[in-house]
Amino acid sequence: LLEKEILYYRKTIGYKVPRNPDLPNAAQVQKEEQRKIDESAPLSAEEAEEKERLLTQGFTNWNKRDFNQFIKANEKYGRDDIDDIAREVEGKSPEEVIEYSAVFWERCNELQDIERIMAQIERGEARIQRRISIKKALDVKIARYKAPFHQLRIQYGTNKGKNYTEEEDRFLICMLHKMGFDKENVYEELRQCVRNAPQFRFDWFIKSRTAMVSKRVC
Repeated sequence: LLEKEILYYRKTIGYKVPRNPDLPNAAQVQKEEQRKIDESAPLSAEEAEEKERLLTQGFTNWNKRDFNQFIKANEKYGRDDIDDIAREVEGKSPEEVIEYSAVFWERCNELQDIERIMAQIERGEARIQRRISIKKALDVKIARYKAPFHQLRIQYGTNKGKNYTEEEDRFLICMLHKMGFDKENVYEELRQCVRNAPQFRFDWFIKSRTAMVSKRVC
């Protein structure tokens, strides 16, 4: 039942099986796994009834720490990114996390503090959507220029700070786009790039800025 439910869940979210380069027959394995997903079907009425019976047995091997990791992972990646959520919960297999997730979202309204939990998850999902929107806007803006590091024009309006020049802002924005806006620890890497950039060799202000300042600027 679990495997069938996992396959159908992946079908509903349009999951595409990645190719494992370590396997000698990687293409064949990928094709077969994708076929299972594409041909999967939801649980029948009898299977759903059996699933409900099994659910009443509970998750006795999940503790408060596991639950908190699961909630934080939903906040970090969004409720639909089950693969990354599964990797974030220590000591649990992907199958266990997927099964737990299915039960959680089916019965979460039974929790006393569900409003607080949902607010936490939705705040994280809002941040994810904001990053996606910013990345799309950045992609469009950068694509307008053949040499964005030199040509990018920045519209400041009335919000331009006094500390950074347009050259510095242009470098920060273009380098952030080059490294990947949604990359983990990208602002720490951005700060290191600034320190190594020859054009800022004697610019002690920008070289001394923290990663958080660079994050606010961008």
